[in-house]
Amino acid sequence: GTMPVIQLNTRSLIAPVGIVRFFEIFLSCTAFSLVAASSVPRDSYGAWCMFTWCFCFAVSVLIVVLELVGLCEKLPLSWDDFTSAFSMLAALMIFTSSIMYPSTTFENPCSGSGSAMSCLCFIAYAVEVGLTRARPGDVSSFLATIPGLLKVFEAYVACLIFSLVSYPGTYSGKPGLQWCLAVYSICFIVTLLIIILTVGRCLTYIPFPLEKALVGYNAVAVLMYLTAAVVWPIYSFRNNPRPDSCGSNCPWNRQLGVTFLTFFNLIAYVVDLVYSSRMVFVT
Repeated sequence: GTMPVIQLNTRSLIAPVGIVRFFEIFLSCTAFSLVAASSVPRDSYGAWCMFTWCFCFAVSVLIVVLELVGLCEKLPLSWDDFTSAFSMLAALMIFTSSIMYPSTTFENPCSGSGSAMSCLCFIAYAVEVGLTRARPGDVSSFLATIPGLLKVFEAYVACLIFSLVSYPGTYSGKPGLQWCLAVYSICFIVTLLIIILTVGRCLTYIPFPLEKALVGYNAVAVLMYLTAAVVWPIYSFRNNPRPDSCGSNCPWNRQLGVTFLTFFNLIAYVVDLVYSSRMVFVT
């Protein structure tokens, strides 16, 4: 038989999103090269930043190559949903790294240039999110809409919360904090399932009206996060003032971080609820 001829889709390279992706690849590569070349001692934060830049670089190269050779249509997934979710996730990860890296390695001049490249790289991914975002009335991919992008944000913030509450021994015998952990876990699992089912094109097989189910889930998530936003600070800080010698890994600081992230996610779920109910009940 004859070999299949690969048609190169060069238009994908000169489209605005294609040009932005070149900047993403160049800047993420530059960020991890500058940091790898510097002699900054690596801690777990530095390792996370290196992983972020390498991961975003690798996936962006993969996306560009798959679009160039036209294989993205052959994959058994919703390509637009996948690229929207990835650009949102990459923007969030690189934003976190841009803050975390200089704050943990502020003595080293090389870390400044790496951080600058990381900030520019964040801007590139944010531009891609803006370019590919679904306009009102556009019935394209769900993850490119504001509720879809918020789903990625909610799942990511939950992951940050999990990274801060990774000392499970401190929660035994504290039912309030255990309830909050249950809230973070349940909402994370459901939100992640929605993202995976959307990318995998499985949502069409669900036997009930999906938009209304999502509004119902968002309403429940808002109520659950409301309880966590009240219970977590009360249980964490009542009769527990900040210790005098409190470093970056101090449990009190971690609990404060979780409090802020809980409020961020509560706001995200409220905005999500407002947008998704407008999409269902107004249109």
